[in-house]
Amino acid sequence: MVEWWVVFWEQQRQWVPPREQNKRQGARRRKIPTHKCAFRVSWSAWQREARFSSMLTLPRSLLSCFALLCVFSVALSRAADESPAVPASKKDGAPAYPQDIKVDVDVVYLPGDRKEKLDVYHPLGVAAGQLAPAVLYFHGGGFNDGDKAKDRETSICSELARAGFLAVSANYKLRKMQGQVTWPRNIHDCKLALRWLRDNAARLGVDPNRIGVMGCSAGGAIATLLAYTQASDGLEPPEADQTTPPRVACVVDFYGPMDLMSFHDMKMFAKTREEAPELYRQASALGYVDKSDPPTLIVHGLSDETVNVEQSEKLAAKLEEAGVPHELITIPYAPHNFDLRPLQRDLRPVVIDFLKKHLSAASATPAS
Repeated sequence: MVEWWVVFWEQQRQWVPPREQNKRQGARRRKIPTHKCAFRVSWSAWQREARFSSMLTLPRSLLSCFALLCVFSVALSRAADESPAVPASKKDGAPAYPQDIKVDVDVVYLPGDRKEKLDVYHPLGVAAGQLAPAVLYFHGGGFNDGDKAKDRETSICSELARAGFLAVSANYKLRKMQGQVTWPRNIHDCKLALRWLRDNAARLGVDPNRIGVMGCSAGGAIATLLAYTQASDGLEPPEADQTTPPRVACVVDFYGPMDLMSFHDMKMFAKTREEAPELYRQASALGYVDKSDPPTLIVHGLSDETVNVEQSEKLAAKLEEAGVPHELITIPYAPHNFDLRPLQRDLRPVVIDFLKKHLSAASATPAS
């Protein structure tokens, strides 16, 4: 069925001023071709006609634009959230940290003079003396780009803090020049971030047995590697204790690549899949899935052209085969790179409920 505003627009486009209609009717009565009649109009008459036509056409054109604007406004109002936005501090390209949440910025967690830092978002609504659950979050960017404080990252971590979780957003080693190898240094950094959170749990008011991990895109791949790998897999940082890697209670993966052998060549290896297939398999979370893995929530957009939804479907199938509790949520028309509030669906209820279920005090198990 044709939309009403399309019909309305077509009617306005075909509308002829009354004076022009009278002229054409007179031409037909005298059997004079319309185009000849037009040539007989004097220059001054043409000017008067043009002014008259413009006076009549302009209001109708404005009305048409107003109708289209109303349709567009209705669509935006349906997509907008009912709750008011919380002001964020952002000046000259600086990170948009929330003003209603305490954020510890650029906290050192790596040894030496490493420039990679992390941000800590303190939870709201936690009673004094009560330990809070925590979520360690990793940004995306293809292992080559991204930052802990980009808009998507600050948005997600702010929503987690408002829901009562202590959220930690960590930077890790990224590729900055051609030929630079960043694997496995990047995964080592992320595992050190998890150890830092566990070791500082008491100071931060966090229950070390109620820590989950989350990431988007490349960060989703990192989060699942932290959740699924063990000390025997050989990915623990050399500067850390190899016998007691911390375990997480759950993992949330947003559109991350799970099988790099079926993805594409990765710059972090500085080698192709044909040259070093063992590296691609080592960095693929799909190969580490077993029945001991924590509950997993997977979210993927069906219009994602960067990481195909097949990557998430493979992970879901592997988790199903291993008997690991999991859920795969696919979002029609959603592209790559969204947060908890994409235009197509508000994901806050499902993500927050998943985290609360698996990070509750009742479900907590002693951390390694």
